Amino acid sequence: MLIHAVFFWLKPGLDAAQRSRFRAEVRKLAAVRTIEKIYVGGPAPVPERGVTDRSFDVALTVVFKDAAAHDAYQIDPIHLAFVEGNKDLWTRVQVFDSQE
Repeated sequence: MLIHAVFFWLKPGLDAAQRSRFRAEVRKLAAVRTIEKIYVGGPAPVPERGVTDRSFDVALTVVFKDAAAHDAYQIDPIHLAFVEGNKDLWTRVQVFDSQE
């Protein structure tokens, strides 16, 4: 199993509707056939601790069967269209890939 965790920092000045549309666009990635599970959310309202970072706006967590499924996702037209159509909305993206 491979876990693909992506954190987005959106551009300042986006209104609530733009932020909501961005989340809807992220959710469309669920249509990629190699995805086993997908989760989309924001920072959780938990107490601050020295090890947490809640500075991001949107978190995407994707579960793949293996690295080959992840690699296929990277070149899937749905994923490529998401990046091309939304890259002007973020200032930073951070990816963490882990494997069980």
